Amino acid sequence: MKLLFASLALVALPVMAAEPTLYGRYEYIQLPEIGETFKAKMDTGALTASLSARDIETFTRDGDDWVRFRLGGKDAGNKVYEHKVSRISKIKSRADEDDDKDEPAVAKRPVVDLEMCLGNVKRTVEVNLTDRSSFNYPLLIGAKALREFGAAVNPARRYTADKPDC
Repeated sequence: MKLLFASLALVALPVMAAEPTLYGRYEYIQLPEIGETFKAKMDTGALTASLSARDIETFTRDGDDWVRFRLGGKDAGNKVYEHKVSRISKIKSRADEDDDKDEPAVAKRPVVDLEMCLGNVKRTVEVNLTDRSSFNYPLLIGAKALREFGAAVNPARRYTADKPDC
């Protein structure tokens, strides 16, 4: 009988979730496959991560979808990167939304799986490729990636993690 109560007591204990790591609104993120470290905006309002890319071209290799691109931004250089496409995302553009339209415009973007290093934590994250050259930060980290890192964001802070070291 005592064993039964002891077993029930263990089942009734609440499961303690790990506390999230608190990061600032902006952090340094290293992309080892690209060989670059970027200033990134941590954006809980975006679902997926986005990397600034230009000359985006999809193609087929050995029956799989691939994408070829150059990094976007003023200091990006001309190196061409190729990566296997994990999926194509459909992004609703709220900026174009108005009362006369039934639905916002939808942009299709190739999504690749990239390793990211934040502080000393490395995770593989889905990243969509799009031209972000008009934005201040070439890399946006969305809610899915923040969950992968077990992250919470304090918008009043900046660069709270150490420089990436994975």
